[in-house]
Amino acid sequence: MEHNPPFVYRKITGHLTFPLIAVTLLSSFGSSMLYGYNLAVVNSPTVHIKAFYNATWRSRYGEDLSQRSLMLMYSLTVSIFALGGLVGSFPVGILVTIFGRNGTLVRSNLLVLLAGTLMGFSRYMESPEMVIFGRFIIGIHSGICLSVVPMYLGEIAPKNLRGFLGLVPSIFICLGVFSAQVLGLPELLGEDAYWPLILSVVVIPSLVQFTLLNWFPESPRYLLIEKNNVEEATVALRWFLGKYDVQDVIEEMEEEKRSLASVETLSVWQLLRDRSVRWQVLSVVVINMGMQLSGIDAIWFYTNAIFENAGIPDPEIPYTTVGTGAIEVIAGLIGCFTIEKLGRRPLVITGFCFMGICCAGITVSLLLQAAVSWMRYVSVACVIGIIAGFCIGPAGVPFLMTAELFKQSHRPSAYIVGGSLNWLSNFTVGFVFPFLQMSAGAYCYLVFCGICLVVALYVYFIIPETKNKTFMEISHMFASRHSFFSRLPNAVKMVKFNGYGALENSSLEYSGKQRPFAVADFLDRLAVPCGVASLQDDGWGNRGATHPFKFLRSPSSQAADFSCGETALANRIPAAGGFG
Repeated sequence: MEHNPPFVYRKITGHLTFPLIAVTLLSSFGSSMLYGYNLAVVNSPTVHIKAFYNATWRSRYGEDLSQRSLMLMYSLTVSIFALGGLVGSFPVGILVTIFGRNGTLVRSNLLVLLAGTLMGFSRYMESPEMVIFGRFIIGIHSGICLSVVPMYLGEIAPKNLRGFLGLVPSIFICLGVFSAQVLGLPELLGEDAYWPLILSVVVIPSLVQFTLLNWFPESPRYLLIEKNNVEEATVALRWFLGKYDVQDVIEEMEEEKRSLASVETLSVWQLLRDRSVRWQVLSVVVINMGMQLSGIDAIWFYTNAIFENAGIPDPEIPYTTVGTGAIEVIAGLIGCFTIEKLGRRPLVITGFCFMGICCAGITVSLLLQAAVSWMRYVSVACVIGIIAGFCIGPAGVPFLMTAELFKQSHRPSAYIVGGSLNWLSNFTVGFVFPFLQMSAGAYCYLVFCGICLVVALYVYFIIPETKNKTFMEISHMFASRHSFFSRLPNAVKMVKFNGYGALENSSLEYSGKQRPFAVADFLDRLAVPCGVASLQDDGWGNRGATHPFKFLRSPSSQAADFSCGETALANRIPAAGGFG
C-alpha cells in the first residue's frame, strides 16, 4: 500500500508524533492487552469452569471426576495458554521476514477470532475440549505478538523514545489483567451463566486492531535493510517522525545495512553458535526466563486461591483482586514515564529485588498467620508488592532489551530464543505451581525469591545501560566487553609482592613488568575511544570508553601511542612498559 500523507503532524513532545502514538496504542491494545487478559481471565470463573468440566464428564461417563483429575484438567486449561505461546514463538522469525512486522500483527488476529469462537460456543456444544483448544490457539497468538510488538515498536521509535514506547505494551498487559479482574466481578460477568462470554470477549480488541493497524506503514528498518526498498522506508519514516527530511536516519540505517552486507539473517542455531553475541544471547535467556520464573504467573493465575490461603474472606477476594489490578496499572505507568530518565537497568534491578523481598514476605506471613491474625494483610501487601515490582520494570524491559541488544540480522532469532524460553517458563509455573504449593506449602515462594535475586545480580554485573544508544553502539559495547575480558587473563598474573603492608603474600602484576600495579590504576589508564576527547560512561556505570579502547603510554615514555582497535589490549600494554 502506498502511503503519502501530508507531513504536517504536530509533534506532541520532541519526536513523539500522532502516527507513533497511534501505532503503539493499536499494537498494544490488540496484542499485549490480550496477553494480559488471558493470563488472568481464568482466575475468576475457576469454580464455574470446574463445575462445567465435572458436569460434562458425568453426562458422558456417568461418574464425577476425582479431585486430582479435576485439578489436573483445570491446570492444563490454565497452562496450555503458555504452551500455545511457546509454539507461537517458534515461527516468529519466518513470519516477520515474509510478512513484515505490521503484516504479521494484522494477520495474527485471525487466530483470535478462531479461539474466541471455540471458547464462546464450548458450553453450548458441551465440550471442555473447545475451551482447552481455544486457550491453546489464543496462546499461539500471544506467542507471536509478544515478540513482534516490541520488535515493531523498537524499530519505528527514535532512540530517545525507544524506552518509553517500548514499555507501553507492558502497561496494556497490566490493563488486560485489570480488565479480566473487573469483568470477573459477580456484578458483571462473574456468574456461572457468563463464563463463556468472558473468555470470548477477546475478539473485540482483535477486530479493532485488524481494521485499523493495516492503514499504517511497515517498519522502516525492515523495508530498507531487509527489503532494500529505500523509497518506502523514507515514506514510512516521514509518517512516523512527522518531518520531511529524514536523511540522517536513512544514513544511520544504511550504515547498519553495510555492516550486515555479508551477513544474512541468522537462524537460531547460527545465533547460538555465534561467539560474538554470546553475552547478548545469555542475557536474553536470563532475563526472559527470570521474568516468568519470578512467580508472577503463579500470582496472576491463582490470585484468588492465594488470597483464600492467606485467610481473606471469600466475599472480599474478588474486590481485593481488582485492587491489585489497579496497582499494576499505576506501577506500569510509573515505569513507562521514568525509563528514559532512569534507564533500563535501574528499573529491572529494583523490580526484581523488590519482588524477591515480597516473595520472602509471603512465606513469613503465611507461616505466622495462625498465630498473628493481621498477617493475612501482610500477605496481601506482599502480593501487591510482587505485582508492582514486576510492572515497574521486569514486565516490559526484557522484550525491549531483546530488541536493543541485537542488530537487524540477529534480532528475529533472538526473539525466538527469548520468546520460547519465556513461554516454556510460563507453562512450567502455571502447570507446576498448584502441586508445588500442595507439597511445599508456604516455602514454595522462597524458590521465586531466589530466582528474582539471582536475575537482579546478573543484570547488575553483566548487562550495560542501553538508554539513548543506537543499535550499532550497543553492539560495540558488548563487543568491547567481550574483547576486554577475553584478553585480561593474558595481561595479568599473580606474583609475590615481597612485603607491602597487609598485601604481603601476593598481588596483581602486569605481565612482562617487574613492578606491580593496582587494578584501579590499570582500569583508570584505559583512555578514551578513538576520536573522542573525553571519557564516557561504558554502559555499566563505569568511567571509561565504550569502544574500541585506546591506550596511552606512560608519561615517562618517549612518545605517545595513539593506536586503537580490538588488539590494543593485547599489543599496546606490553609495549608501554608499565603504567607510570
